[in-house]
Amino acid sequence: MHHCLTRAMAVVAASAMTLLPVYPASAHDKDDSSTKTPIQHVVVIFQENVSFDHYFGTYPHAANLAGETPFHAKDDTPSVNGLESSGLLTHNPNSTQPFRLSPAQAVTCDQDHDYGDEQKAFHGGLMDLFPETVGTGGPGCYDAGKGKGLVMGYYDGNTVTALWNYAQHFAMSDNSFSTTFGPSTPGAVNLISGNTYGATLVPLAADGKTPGNPKDAISGGLNFGSVIGDPRPGYDNCLRTPVLGTAKSTRITMSGKNVGDLLTIKTSLGAGSREVLLRPAKTQMDRWPAHQCHPHHWCVHFETTFHIMSRFSTTSRPATLTICGPAL
Repeated sequence: MHHCLTRAMAVVAASAMTLLPVYPASAHDKDDSSTKTPIQHVVVIFQENVSFDHYFGTYPHAANLAGETPFHAKDDTPSVNGLESSGLLTHNPNSTQPFRLSPAQAVTCDQDHDYGDEQKAFHGGLMDLFPETVGTGGPGCYDAGKGKGLVMGYYDGNTVTALWNYAQHFAMSDNSFSTTFGPSTPGAVNLISGNTYGATLVPLAADGKTPGNPKDAISGGLNFGSVIGDPRPGYDNCLRTPVLGTAKSTRITMSGKNVGDLLTIKTSLGAGSREVLLRPAKTQMDRWPAHQCHPHHWCVHFETTFHIMSRFSTTSRPATLTICGPAL
């Protein structure tokens, strides 16, 4: 999701909306106990490589300019801990003040989200060095005339209308801060396991010849530790797809428990469900067009949790693997 989207804002929080379907009051749980809103499915929408404020900084207030998709919140919609409510729209410690990006500006330069650079942007909690350390501007991509200050851009409900509509109907976490820095892999692994420790270097790349290199992939450049970069998953059977260019990429596996392990222990959702969802791509017809799949992103058309477990984990990995396709 991080291609062509601007990144962190002055106050950076990992955003997750938990979608809890509501059922009639007469509904019953599996143990036949009556509950008002029994939960059958929990869906987490996790913003990858962007801050909460990037999409929800002024929620629930959209500009609603002429020609844009309108958004009007319900009268009883509460405010969120964002740029507008905190006064950071006009009194921001960063060198560029936050500014609105319109629907016509939806495709922009990708912003830096490296492990070390994000730490520098936080500046010991001062949160004031985002343009200088993680900002990226043109030439070669659209930066709204802000150069590195593009990183301070945000969208509202006239552009990310679907997400704002979700927020009108389901629970949203507006004050959740990620416990890790870095790009896609650490963030997603942390989401389903609570930490990024347990990365083990796979000696060879998928081509069976190129030695793996832990530098910028595992903390300290060691063969075992915490994942800090975007190495490829050790059990991904799509890495040799020529158009992806990942056959020589460094691979890792992950150990330790994640939410899939806990589900396997607690419920019957475990290996059986994964077996149904995940299967190998035997022919090109089984695959989504490979050019649609960013090499290190979730190259699977199924739930992220199952996908991460199958690609990285030695404890939760099913016998069969996923097809390669675009991210959800």
